[in-house]
Parts: sequence; structure tokens; C-alpha cells
Amino acid sequence: MEKLLIKGGNSLKGEISCSGAKNAALPMIAATILNDEEIIFRNLPYLQDITTMFELLGSMGANISLDESMDFSICANKLTDLEARYELVKTMRASILVLGPMVTKYGYAKIALPGGCAIGSRPVNFHLDALKKLGASISLENGYIQAKADRLIGADIVFDGITVTGTENIMMAACLAKGKTTLRNVAMEPEVSDLADFLNLMGAKIKGAGSELIEIEGVENLNSTTYTIPADRIEAGTYLVAAAATGGEIKINSIQPERLNNVIERLKLAGALIEVNTNSISLNMNNKRPLPVDISTSPFPGFPTDMQAQFSVLNALADGESIVEENVFENRFMHVQELNRMGCNISTSGNIAKIIGVNKISGAQVMATDLRASASLILAGLVANGETVVDRIYHIDRGYERIEEKLSYLGADITRLPS
Repeated sequence: MEKLLIKGGNSLKGEISCSGAKNAALPMIAATILNDEEIIFRNLPYLQDITTMFELLGSMGANISLDESMDFSICANKLTDLEARYELVKTMRASILVLGPMVTKYGYAKIALPGGCAIGSRPVNFHLDALKKLGASISLENGYIQAKADRLIGADIVFDGITVTGTENIMMAACLAKGKTTLRNVAMEPEVSDLADFLNLMGAKIKGAGSELIEIEGVENLNSTTYTIPADRIEAGTYLVAAAATGGEIKINSIQPERLNNVIERLKLAGALIEVNTNSISLNMNNKRPLPVDISTSPFPGFPTDMQAQFSVLNALADGESIVEENVFENRFMHVQELNRMGCNISTSGNIAKIIGVNKISGAQVMATDLRASASLILAGLVANGETVVDRIYHIDRGYERIEEKLSYLGADITRLPS
């Protein structure tokens, strides 16, 4: 199993470009099932989750190819196998995103209950309850979801809780349903708006994405299109926090800064000087120790849960005490134990972490438990005295494109060790 070896102490300095967003790309790849023609994607990130989604569609009969410009072409118009098997689904919860498109396009889907990061309960009941309201019959047997429908019928659906993948799944399903569907209490994350933009380019009729209410008028079919995947806001936020933690200076290009407003404001409170332009963010920490900043995670436009672990590292190095409140997932403090092994002073109670900043931490051998926990351990290794070895880095490869290359370019001493 591959590992990352980090020799801490170097400030990150330099300029990088942001990769395409995994969380935007995955539902769009699933959405190609809705189409009868070729779809071309540009700026797809090279990540394990993307590869897994390709393997999943390929196992069902989709044709996927890569051209000399590194653009991916997907044609999923003639699926021959309407089952998403456990062997692929177990590694990635986003696999559930093929459920809505398959039911609305083919009238049938058999999907293994998904796996992925162990960061708490992410129930699929929101997806299933909404599909039932659209007219699908649902059964659960032997770890598989089976859904059937002659044709989905538009309905007024109110989600019982905020769910990003649930919003995306039902929005895709409603595109080919008969009549009008209204979705209420939906997720407002930028990736939901990106998916709506992509679907509308193919000929869907979606209004309101990005707000609490989405309206979809069903159409008979969708058309071919070419789409460029937007920048990954969580990747950008991670590198900004990394630069702040190391006292460095960084500029990130090819990003939509407004999608990181909450993170930017808290980095300013931590003492960072930040300049925001149309498609770039610059941060300068001037070798200063960060100030403690309380954070409380919530759905967009609040502070993202996917940045909680990284910002906890910054607070662990701060001059003072802070409180981190995790309100999205109930089991997302698994990085705390590993950070404390490096000398951090973090205590947890329920969904609250109390952090007492320390002046220095020490390198250690640590183990990643999920994607964003992996990022936090790498950030800690960048500032720690001595060497840090981060094990189980297959988690990081699910969501960060060439992370050791980008960090090395910024001056980090980081090496990937073979298994």
C-alpha cells in the first residue's frame, strides 16, 4: 500500500492552477446515461473516484474514450447491463448517482448499497422516498436496491433533510419524467447548479438550481454537448489552508472565488492577507502564527464540512483556543486521534472539538481514515518537525489530483513511497 513521506518545515510558496471538481464531475458522468448521444468532457480530474465511475458505466455497456487533447468522450446510449455491482459500488458512495438516470431512462435499476468514506451515516432513504413519489417501485434485497417504473411522473417533493446527492439524483430522474417536478428543501451547493447547467445544455428544462426550490419540466430526450468541468473549490481551499499553516504565500488560478467566501473570511480572521480576483485567490501569511478561529459546518453557503479537518489543523497551530462544530456528519473527527499523536491538543465531545493551539508538532507515522482526514494529516506533516509518513493514501487519491506533485512545486518535501 502506497504512502506519503513528508519532511516538514518548508513554507509553501508559488502559483498553481486548480483541477476540475470531482464533486461536480461525478454526477455529470452519471447523467450521460440519460443521453442518446456522445458527451465530451474537458478538464476532468485524474482521480480514483472518476476512474471508478468510468469502470461502473463501462461494466454496464457505456463506451468511454480519451482523445489527444485529454478530453473524455462518453456514449451511454445502449446500456446492456442495468446492475451496479457491489465490487465497484463499495468503494464510492457517489455510485448511487446512477440510480435516478437508470430508472428514468430504462425503467429499471439494480444498485448495490454504496460504500466509501466512513465519515458517518449518509442514508439513501431521501433518494428512495423521492423516487417513490415519482412513481417508482422500490425494493431492498441482499444489499441491493431495485427500482422499477414504466415512466416516472412529475411530482411535488419535499426533502426531509438537505442532501446533495439526493438533490442531484432526483433532478436527473425528473429530466425525463412526464410533466413537472418541484423539489423543495434542496441542496444549494455549487455542484448542484453545475449539474443543472450541464443538463440544460443537453436540453433539459431546469430552473432554480442554487436556491431552495428547483423546478424541472420533463422532456422526451436529451442531446449531445461538450462541457468543461469547473474548478474544485475544496482542493483550492485545502491548498490555501496549507499555505496559511506553513506561513507561506500562494496564488491559486482557475478558480471561482465566490464559491469559497466562507473559507476566505475565516482565513482572514486567522491572520492571512488575501487578494481575490476574477478567477484567482492569493494568500500571504507572512510567516505568522495563525490566530484561532471558531468554525461551524453547514450546507452551502455555510462553512463546508469538507474543509473542517484541514481548518482544524490550522487551529491546532494557532495562538489560542478555538471550537470546531461539525453539523453535517456525525463521525467526522476521526483525524483528531492521529493529529494528537503528532502533538496537537484536540478534545472532542459529540459534534464539538475543542482545540488548544500548540507552537510546534512532531512528525509521526499516521493513518488516513477518509478523504479529507488524509488532507489534514498531510497538512500537519508539512509543518511538523521531522518526518511524517501518511499511510492508506488511496483515500487522498480519490479526491486530490497529483497532490504530491503540486505540493512539491510549492516547495514541500513530499515523496510517494511504493507499496
